Amino acid sequence: MVSNMSESESPAGHRLGLRAGEWVEVRTADEILTTLDDRGRLDALPFMPEMLKYCGKKFRVIKSAHKTCDTIERYKGRRMTNAVHLEALRCDGEAHGGCQARCLLFWKEAWLKRVTRRELHAHPVEPAVRPAARKAAAQCDLEVLQRSTRVSAAEGAAEGYVCQATEVLRATTPLEWWDPRQYLKDLTSRNLRLRDLIWYGMIALYNVVMRLHWRGRPYPYVRGLAEGTTPTTVLNLQPGDLVQVRSRDEIMPTINVNRKNRGLSFDVEMVPYCGKTFRVLSRVERIVNEKTGAMTRMPNACIILEGVTCSGCFSDNRLFCPRSMYPYWREIWLKRVESTDPSAQ
Repeated sequence: MVSNMSESESPAGHRLGLRAGEWVEVRTADEILTTLDDRGRLDALPFMPEMLKYCGKKFRVIKSAHKTCDTIERYKGRRMTNAVHLEALRCDGEAHGGCQARCLLFWKEAWLKRVTRRELHAHPVEPAVRPAARKAAAQCDLEVLQRSTRVSAAEGAAEGYVCQATEVLRATTPLEWWDPRQYLKDLTSRNLRLRDLIWYGMIALYNVVMRLHWRGRPYPYVRGLAEGTTPTTVLNLQPGDLVQVRSRDEIMPTINVNRKNRGLSFDVEMVPYCGKTFRVLSRVERIVNEKTGAMTRMPNACIILEGVTCSGCFSDNRLFCPRSMYPYWREIWLKRVESTDPSAQ
């Protein structure tokens, strides 16, 4: 069931109106626990144990999370209230079976406080987690927070994990791509520069026209050419290895008509990285299935590259999504680059 809680119905004090570039301090664990319900959630969004390590520390807001994308059912935009993404803060999967998806964390504004210029340059003080100091009205404690990461048998589902990614539909409401308010918010929140809104907005309108005819060629154009079983290769890439993404023309023969190679999609958001060189961040062997919560073992090699994330600039129905997810790369889409310069990027 999708949460219908509106911004006006949220508890008082949860709206800071944060914009990209502002600095915030994550509240203490004690303060955050008092905002959570008996399942460790605020407005249906879980506060996860992986986030506790950041309590009391200062970070820069990288994007307003006033919208996000549905990666569970329809791959469309969703509206979220009073939330942001903080710079470089991604889930390490420690409380979720070692999930390696590295999702960008959502932070409700109730879990943060603005930092003044003077406070920003003050000496940091290590926070202490003191459950005993919690307010008596709190419905959640650290034990509940840990238990809330698992699907219990009482809920009538197979045992699995619960995280922000699995609950994104419950924590958001539908958002149509043509709703102009989201693009105004993209600008006022500093998520987007005006010139980028105009440029990519024009591309989006062009693509709308192209999709009206079966012979249209949306931009960027990707067509799967492989027939039957898609090809594969083994490079045994490891973190730190330098690779070059193959050209779009080289990749298209490796994907089928659905733009997939052995079940993994080559998305249009990956096209801008073609021909460029990056370092391998990690191999992905297990992730939490966002639809079921089950831990999924990846049957074929999947690679994450440093600094390579979805921009949301070319995606249907979820334009300018700020979620910055890591796309997964098949090794056949990459080629190893030998370099004697350890700083090469």
